[in-house]
Amino acid sequence: MPFVTKKLHSPIRQQALSFLMNELGYSRSEAQRLITRGRISQNGTVMNEQFGYIEEGDFEFICFEPLSYGFKPMFVANDFVVYDKPNGLCVHPNSRKSGYSLNDEIKHLYGNEANATHRIDQETSGLVLVSLNKNSEAVLKRLFSEWRITKRYLAMVKGHLKEPLDINEPLLRNDHPNLLVSMVVKVDSAGKVSRTLIKPLRYFPESDTTLVEASPLTGRTHQIRVHLFHVKHPIVGDPVYGQDQADIERYIRKELSREDIYQKSGATRLLLHAHTLEFEYSGISYRIISERDFSAECLEAMKINPRI
Repeated sequence: MPFVTKKLHSPIRQQALSFLMNELGYSRSEAQRLITRGRISQNGTVMNEQFGYIEEGDFEFICFEPLSYGFKPMFVANDFVVYDKPNGLCVHPNSRKSGYSLNDEIKHLYGNEANATHRIDQETSGLVLVSLNKNSEAVLKRLFSEWRITKRYLAMVKGHLKEPLDINEPLLRNDHPNLLVSMVVKVDSAGKVSRTLIKPLRYFPESDTTLVEASPLTGRTHQIRVHLFHVKHPIVGDPVYGQDQADIERYIRKELSREDIYQKSGATRLLLHAHTLEFEYSGISYRIISERDFSAECLEAMKINPRI
C-alpha cells in the first residue's frame, strides 16, 4: 500500500511545519498541504492547522511511499516525460486506501515535484504527460487549460460509422444521490460546451465495429464516451454508458469481473486509447505517438482471433 503510517518522535515541542521541512525535507508548500490534509496526529487527535504544534513525544505521520514495478516512460525530455499507460492503471490514488498507481512510478523516478499534468480514466489506456518540476507543471497545465495541446484518441465503437462526425453537445454530470453514480455524465442543455471530432478509420464487418479517431476540442469528464454513446455508436467495452443502472452501480463498486463486462459490453475492457499528443514547449514542437498496438489489444479484449 503506497500510503503508510509512520511513528515518529519529536524531542521538543515544535511547529509541525518546521518538523516536516527540517527533519523530513518537504518544501513549505508540500508540508502545509500534508498538514491541512490531516496527515499528522498525536494522542488520537488529528492536526489540520498548518501552524499547529507537535508536543514533545511520539506522533503518527501518514505519508506516500511510492511502490515501483519498474514501469518506465516511453518518452523523456528535460522538463517532462510521457508514459504510455496500460488499461486498468489509475493515474492518481483516489484515497489513502488506494493501491498502486502511475503516481507511484512518477514519484519513485522523479521525486515529489513531478506530477501528471492531466488525467485519463483508469479504464482508458495511452499517453499521460508528466511534468518534472513546478515550472514545467505550470506551463503544461496552462497549455491544457488554453486547449493548446492537441489530443487524439483511438476507439473501437459499435456499428458501422461511415462518415466523419462533429459532435457539439453540452455535457452535465448526473445529479444523483449516490456520490459514485453522480460521476456519470450526460448530454444536457444545462451542461458545459463540449465538442468532439470523430473520424472513421476502419470497419470490421465480422464484429460490426468501427475503429475511429476521436479528437476532443474541449476537456470534459468522459467526453468521448458520452458523445459516442449519444450518436448511437458507444465504445465497445464501456461498462457505464449503455448499461442499466444496477450494472453501473455494480461496476462502480467493483463488483463486476472482466468476464461480466465482456458479456454486457462486448469486450473485457473499455476500448479507448489516448494515442497522440501534439504541443509546443520552449519553442520546440512535439508530436508523441503511443507505441501500444491498440488494434491487437482490441481483438484480444473482444476475444476475436486475428486471421492468419
